Parts: sequence; C-alpha cells; structure tokens
Amino acid sequence: MQQQRGPRPFDITTRLLIDTDPEGWLRWAGYEVDGVPRPIDSEVSTVLAEVDKVLYVDSPHPWLAHFELQSGYDRTLPIRLLQYYGLLLRRHELPIESTIVLLRPQADGPDLDGRFRHHGPRGNLLVTFAYNVIRVWERPVAEFLDSSLGLLPLAPLARVRPAELPEVIAHIDERLQRDAAGELRGDLWASIRILMGLRYDRDQVNHLLRRVREMRESVTYQEILEEGREEGMRRGLAAGQLRGQLEGRIEGRIEGRLEGRLEGRLEGERRVLLRFGTARWGEPTADVRAQIEALSDPADLERLVDRLLSAVSWEDLLDRPA
Repeated sequence: MQQQRGPRPFDITTRLLIDTDPEGWLRWAGYEVDGVPRPIDSEVSTVLAEVDKVLYVDSPHPWLAHFELQSGYDRTLPIRLLQYYGLLLRRHELPIESTIVLLRPQADGPDLDGRFRHHGPRGNLLVTFAYNVIRVWERPVAEFLDSSLGLLPLAPLARVRPAELPEVIAHIDERLQRDAAGELRGDLWASIRILMGLRYDRDQVNHLLRRVREMRESVTYQEILEEGREEGMRRGLAAGQLRGQLEGRIEGRIEGRLEGRLEGRLEGERRVLLRFGTARWGEPTADVRAQIEALSDPADLERLVDRLLSAVSWEDLLDRPA
C-alpha cells in the first residue's frame, strides 16, 4: 500500500505521455480500440493508493485499461496490480485490462511473467490473475519513431545502439517540429530528457540534446525558461548599464549582458523546480522557496532538476532532513 498520496517517480512524465494520445497507447499495448478512450480519475482512496493511469474506453461494451509504468524493480508489483484490479472493479464494475510497462532492464524480474498465482497451505491454487508486460528496451526503435507523439519520447529507451542515438534524436526533433507546437512540444522535450536519464548519464544526455533548438533555447522546458531568461536579461542588462554609466566604461554593458544570460538561466531552472515540484508535492513552504531562490550556481540547480522525479519531497530534493 502506498503510504502517502502523490505521484511516484516518473508518474508525471508518463501520465502526460498517455494523456497526449490515449488511443495510441492502447493500440501499442495490443488492445483493439472499439470506442473513444479517455483518462478517468484513478484514485482509489480506500487504501490511499493511486494507480499510474486508467483509461475508460467508451464503446458498446465499455472497459478500462490500467497502465503501470516502472523504472525500478518491485517484487510486490503483481500483488499491487491485483489490489488495484479489485479496487477498480469494485468502483466501476467494468472489465479491466492491466498492463505493466517496464522502462529499463533494472525494472524487470522473474516475478513479472504475466500471471500472478497464489496458493493455499495445501498447495492448491487459490487466485490466478493475468496481466500484460511490455519491456520497452526489447521493442524496435522504429515502433516509437513512427508512432504517435504520446509514444515518441520512449524511442531512446527502445532497442537502439548508442551510435544510433544522434539519428534517433534528429528524427524526434523533426517529428516535434512538424507535429507538435508550443507548450506540448516543450513538455515532450522535457519528458525525453527525463526518460533518457533512466539509461544514459547526464553529460551524454546534455550532449545529445544540445543540438536541439528547443533544448538549446530553453535548457529544459521552453515556455518556462524563456520567461526566466527574458526576466534575467532585463535585470542583468539594466544593472550593467547603470554601472557602466556610473563608471563611464563600456565594460558595464558587456558585464550586464553576461549577468543577464546567467540570471536568465538561473531563473529558468528555478521555475522548472517550482512548477514540477509543486505538481508532485504541493506548494513549497516559504523556507523551501527561499532556499531555491538563494541558489546561484547553475550546476546546483541542474542537479536538483535531474533529481525532481527521484526525490520524494521538497525536503528530500534539497538534501535536508524532513
């Protein structure tokens, strides 16, 4: 049982991807879609548990599709799946198809064979429960590159060799430039960066994404960081110009531009932390917000952004005891 409310690691990213194209995810998982799917409230508050994603398929014979996406191994996952099945069945009284999506090999284990079995004291089979398992790293990369936008960010986690990654990223860039716009494009690039962190180290990810215009201009989330950059540029440039006027030197303007760029980068990273941290753990306290605002090293802020989905609270994110 989940002891506290709120998303677990990678929930925010993967829920966004499923919401982008529910039908695409259902077809990818091998289901025949005979109606219009839509996300529904997946909370089963009886036990303070929350499943990753549940889709309601509005068809002549309605049914539910339940997705659990895993980045780490959990031997109790089949039991949790059975628990969620029972709770959803009681609440909705509809047929349910359950699917586990394993994002990397570290999430796999011998227990995840597609069937949960529970025996009695005499060895008799008491409960059997079937579910589907998808191992992303075993799927061909073309399956994601040629699919819907909601599946595209999984491409770097598919069956792809390191030498092929630059070409994969270029293909993703081309798709997003053509088919996604504005906030959606920024969110998808953000999802790609976060998911790539499951398989590749940060320097490798930054190197691969440095050529991408959205990432170069916005570091992570274009629409958030652009606001921070513009605000920082204005502040830094104004401060530098004032010093330049007072000192009578051209260096003031140059220093102002440099300060503006740095401040814009810092402000953008702070906005990322606050926006997505709030989505996970709620509004930060004044103390937490002050600590984030006080950070002045871009490397420290980038480290916190990378930890957004592995931390469990604001306190854990900032490396201080709860």
